[in-house]
Amino acid sequence: MAPSEVLIRKLQRISSLREPDLAVLRGIPIHEKEFQANQDLVLEGDRPSHSFVLVDGLVGSTKYTGDGKRQITSFFVTGDIPDLHGLHLPVMDCTFSTLTPSRVGFMRHDSLRAICDQHPRIAAAFWRSTLIDAAIYREWVTNVGRRDAFTRIAHILCELIYRLRAVGRIDDHIADIPITQAALGDAVGLSTVHVNRTLQELRHKGLIETSGAQTRVQNWPNLVRAGDFNPTYLHNRDPEVVV
Repeated sequence: MAPSEVLIRKLQRISSLREPDLAVLRGIPIHEKEFQANQDLVLEGDRPSHSFVLVDGLVGSTKYTGDGKRQITSFFVTGDIPDLHGLHLPVMDCTFSTLTPSRVGFMRHDSLRAICDQHPRIAAAFWRSTLIDAAIYREWVTNVGRRDAFTRIAHILCELIYRLRAVGRIDDHIADIPITQAALGDAVGLSTVHVNRTLQELRHKGLIETSGAQTRVQNWPNLVRAGDFNPTYLHNRDPEVVV
């Protein structure tokens, strides 16, 4: 799928756009590039002139402590525009890196600003996208700060599976989630050993099956309960997304 169509599909899930808006979005010049896993796309402190749409793959936003410890602060899936806030914040305050092999489409800020000035519905859709990113950050703070390890892991799996399902990346209840246990631990504030034990517990309780990078949901309602997961914060226009 072309990068512009991936972008349109994302924005239509969260906002109401008309045909003239879609024509404008299809005309955005997008420079597509491929990256391997664990490559930095934008670094903290950068002053980027582009924002990017994730065409395929998985990206994480990260912060590092003074002694180099990593905290992943969000995952981004196909169609997301992780650094859209760079349109208005000139200096990046986090790093965006690929977690899996990914295809990325870069869009010039001057082009996006001109579109926002001339097309208020598109500007509103972009604004809504950044607000949803902020809602996800709030949920992650709650997850890391107030849930136990079992619930944290179950919750983050529910979120990933729900978001992947919304973009058509779930096939026969199987999600391809090639995230290392180290990266998962950096997202939920747990050691790799603790993540491994918790995944074993989820499997033992019959909630998931795993094979390599693939996760198969065995019991979605019970996984949702285990993860204290309510998808309201994702603000999907189709509330009936289920695995």
